[in-house]
Amino acid sequence: MAAINPVVDLAMDGDIAILSVNHPPVNALSQQVRAGLLDGIRRAIGDAAVRAIVLICDGKTFIAGADITEFGKPPVAPSLAEVEDALEGSPRPVIAAIHGTALGGGLEVALCCHYRVAVPSARCGLPEVNLGLLPGAGGTQRLPRIVGVEQALDMVTSGKHVDAKAAHAAGLIDELVAEGDLRGGAIGFARRVVAEGRPLRRVRDLDDKVAAARGKPEIFEAFRKANAKKFRGFLAPEYNIRTIEAAVDKPFDEGLAIERKLFIELMQGTQSAAQRYVFFAERQVWKIPDVPDDTPAIPIRKVGVIGAGTMGGGIAMNFANIGMPVTIVETKQDALDRGLGVVRKNYERSTKSGRLTMAGVEQRMQLLTGTLALEQLADCDLVIEAVFENMDIKREVFGKLDRIVKPGAILATNTSALDINQIATAVQRPDAVIGLHFFSPANVMRLVEVVRAQHTSKPVIATSMQLARKLGKIAALVGVCPGFVGNRILYARSQQASAMLMEGAMPWDIDQAIYDFGLPMGPFAMSDLAGLDIGWSAEKSKSSIREVLCEQNRRGQKTGAGFYDYDEQRNPRPSPVTEKIVKDFAARSGQPQRTISQQEILERCLYAQINEGAKILEEKIAIRPSDIDIVWINGYGWPVYRGGPMFYADTVGLHEVVARLEDYGPRLGKDFAISPLLRQMAADGKRFQDLK
Repeated sequence: MAAINPVVDLAMDGDIAILSVNHPPVNALSQQVRAGLLDGIRRAIGDAAVRAIVLICDGKTFIAGADITEFGKPPVAPSLAEVEDALEGSPRPVIAAIHGTALGGGLEVALCCHYRVAVPSARCGLPEVNLGLLPGAGGTQRLPRIVGVEQALDMVTSGKHVDAKAAHAAGLIDELVAEGDLRGGAIGFARRVVAEGRPLRRVRDLDDKVAAARGKPEIFEAFRKANAKKFRGFLAPEYNIRTIEAAVDKPFDEGLAIERKLFIELMQGTQSAAQRYVFFAERQVWKIPDVPDDTPAIPIRKVGVIGAGTMGGGIAMNFANIGMPVTIVETKQDALDRGLGVVRKNYERSTKSGRLTMAGVEQRMQLLTGTLALEQLADCDLVIEAVFENMDIKREVFGKLDRIVKPGAILATNTSALDINQIATAVQRPDAVIGLHFFSPANVMRLVEVVRAQHTSKPVIATSMQLARKLGKIAALVGVCPGFVGNRILYARSQQASAMLMEGAMPWDIDQAIYDFGLPMGPFAMSDLAGLDIGWSAEKSKSSIREVLCEQNRRGQKTGAGFYDYDEQRNPRPSPVTEKIVKDFAARSGQPQRTISQQEILERCLYAQINEGAKILEEKIAIRPSDIDIVWINGYGWPVYRGGPMFYADTVGLHEVVARLEDYGPRLGKDFAISPLLRQMAADGKRFQDLK
């Protein structure tokens, strides 16, 4: 026996057939792999000398899932179901030998084998929910039959990976074999199966673990209730739950039919299209047309952070988490002590959830050095400024850094909106200046806007992007403009929200519409969370609604009142005080008052964001529409199942977006203008996804 096709091979070890897959990088179940597997299993079955079959993969992993590039395309034979039927129906025992990861379709294939062995480092999972899908090749019907209903529910709705030891304890893996000898261990196991005359154990025929949940709908209702917040707005988790219910209540083939029906519904729906789009967008965002992959990077071994406040401390934690020493500079000892104390408390909080040990806390804290002397940053490879959002202060800091920090180091600012080109004029090396806009809390939020200034060098850009990846962040390269990408679009929404307050809407009306759309909170609840007094000065108060609230010490959640009133647990409720303030301002504006529908609230807020995104693309502040979506999903909580504002615009239709903005006309504000790019694309019947 020999190669069946370029990616699948069939060989013999005595009377054991070895069916191996070698399809880099992850042995995905492409048409070529499926055809090779089907042909291989048939050949092995047709050879009278074969007593058992081992399915194994070359490279770093077992089959790590379906070939996602085939999604949405016409199916090409053989189907995965044909391969699974051949494996499960084999008259000779088939043993899956797992290393790396067995994910999605890969685990479904393994579940169709009669036995499974794995090395201890292997992991198994059904992550389809992360693409807005459910396992569509029998995974939801076989998994609960082997691990039980509760664990199956957890795995299919979270998409999380289970390590081999836990999988073995659950019955998913039959035997753990030596880490360095998967092939030998699998062949040895196969010989024992043959010698002991073990039965052909078909997972589809197992019933005891699903029978234990039969007639107990409360298991599913309790699971739904416990995860309601996490699953809010998503279809795929609920569909996954329904398929597990079918596995409990229906015969195998009926459950399989239900799984298939629900899979197709999800595959053809907008949510899965959005989540698959985001999957690719998260990979595309790292590609910068004029900064090649081979651009030399600057070695970063030591980092300086200026400012020990919320942002500075959070940024420092990111570097300590990857074992990098950080020097934190403050102007006063009490501020430095307070900042380091907050960092320690944040780390210690992680010990309560088991994410970190106390030894891990101490290890990280030892990497953080506090000082009042800016000169201590002289030997840093990267310095990140996180001081008060004031241009004069930032320019003063950068001027000092220019004289202190060694040549070749990167000088970064964490500004969220200020002109980095202007900041860069304070130094003699503007090519070293870049924006690294972390989002608060910086140790938690996934996004970093990497802001390219006029003179930023390509090595500085490449290093910053690579560093963000090492920190476990997702980075989007953007250009300089007020607010960059994220906050500029946020401001467009805020303008519409504020305008509608003058027309008859209340803050909670607007927040509810945004929340119901899928974001974690609306603009006014978000302001209360951040603190209404950010940037506010009693001496310079101009008596806007926000400033009147601040003057009354209603400064957000921290004072127990802002736009909302808050109880001891910080639960919000509409405030009659705020309502009166809003109505007084509206009356003075002279605008007619009316009831504003949820549809209008949504359209004015969201379509204004889309319009601003189109302007950002016109100005080449963002490289591509999907980068804007990545910023808003990871920095502002835009629901992933809606794909980001630019993808959402495509689902609505750009012609509809323009038509509705024109209908709202003067209400959008005297300075509002529809983007020429948006208008032209709408007229041409194009989508943002068509922009390359």
